[in-house]
Amino acid sequence: QVQLVESGGGLVQAGGSLRLSCAASGSIGSFNAMGWYRQAPGKQSVLVAFFTNGGGTNYADSVKGRFTISRYNAKNTVYLQMNSLKPEDTAVYYCNRAQRAFGVWGQGTQVTVSS
Repeated sequence: QVQLVESGGGLVQAGGSLRLSCAASGSIGSFNAMGWYRQAPGKQSVLVAFFTNGGGTNYADSVKGRFTISRYNAKNTVYLQMNSLKPEDTAVYYCNRAQRAFGVWGQGTQVTVSS
């Protein structure tokens, strides 16, 4: 079974930056099309950044130009560089495959942006 561990979240002032990490381990069938989701209190999770099957990247309009997804395949690790953070970015951030998600989720990492 796959294990997903997110880290790097914290409390930051609006306009600041954070870099999130996602380490995957276990029986990983495919590390392609990994992405980042976020879930604000009382809301459903939303996919905000991900790799396409062709190796490109895609972003939700809400984060485009501010977030950058990257990866280190040799270590089964995905990163999310978050710049120019806004209070609206406050959420728990999770990693998973953007297509055919793993059947398990990590505990996520909390990002809180103060105004």
